[in-house]
Amino acid sequence: MSTRVLIIDDSVFMRSMLKSALTDADNIEVVGTAMNGLDGYEKIKNLKPHVVTLDVEMPGMDGIELLRRIMAESPLPVVMVSTKTQAGARATIDALRIGAVECVAKPLGDKSATLESFRQRVIDAVNSAASSNRTCLGRKCDPIVGAPAVAGYPSDLVVAIGISAGGPATLHEMIPALPKEFPPLVITQHMPAGFTGPFAQRLSEGSKLNVKEAAEGDELRCGCALIAPGDRHLRIKRQGSRLVATLDDGPKVSGFRPSVDVLFESVAATVADHAVGVVMTGMGCDGSVGVRLLKGVGAHTIAQDKETSVVFGMPKAAFETGCIDHVLPLPQIPHGMIAAIREITARVSCLAR
Repeated sequence: MSTRVLIIDDSVFMRSMLKSALTDADNIEVVGTAMNGLDGYEKIKNLKPHVVTLDVEMPGMDGIELLRRIMAESPLPVVMVSTKTQAGARATIDALRIGAVECVAKPLGDKSATLESFRQRVIDAVNSAASSNRTCLGRKCDPIVGAPAVAGYPSDLVVAIGISAGGPATLHEMIPALPKEFPPLVITQHMPAGFTGPFAQRLSEGSKLNVKEAAEGDELRCGCALIAPGDRHLRIKRQGSRLVATLDDGPKVSGFRPSVDVLFESVAATVADHAVGVVMTGMGCDGSVGVRLLKGVGAHTIAQDKETSVVFGMPKAAFETGCIDHVLPLPQIPHGMIAAIREITARVSCLAR
């Protein structure tokens, strides 16, 4: 069955571009377009789309207000299509937090390579949204019970998270539950360039951790989380006695840049069994190669369960490798990470005696 898509954008040009991008895609049917939020609200009721693409900035009812209505009344998978302006990026992060599944950046200029990349990104985002678990969309959950403090862990212990579709809302639920003494945390979240900086800022505002977009040479520190910049791979390496972040714009790996597999590979090579790797909600199989490498050096591995994953693609692929130690629902993942950290700490302490 084809995925029925409704396009909502106040720009005639963008409606035409989105329709053109999706019309020729396999298993996607554009059932209509709408010129603003109010028009879109009525057409959602009448056309019953499976997925909505939604502009952020529109006159009258904007994308954020419409999204709130959708999530409150009858949650649907929504893909935000936004500009890379500061205001556009911040509004998009709010939309992802409210429950939008994916975001796509509007193309700048009219170069054919840019437009083709945009077309493929839109198709991938719609397919990802169509695979989402609607029971997780716009969910209003009780705050996750805070994980207990940890201390005495090895100085080179690292926790690495790979996450994609549905990730922003998921991380907004989970990160505030982590204690300020948490070991260095590195995160690859599939997200377009220009959006990861505002995303990190919003996460940091509600967290005990200092969350920031990773920059070349950033030191991994206790109580700090580094997020891979959109469109750049994040790796870690040793620099003397320190662990630091390194970035590059090499080819996509497992279909993505930044790639979870790239991050996990570097963590496995750098800190070996002093690592905890976590694969969370997302489409595709990025991270499944990386968990094999992590498990091969004795690291601890965790995957999010199907019931709490917005998209159970990446966690499922990781589980099917046979290299996942624990499959946990979202509320238990912070405590699962703390348990793994304590197990690593006890093992190292025992070996040191």
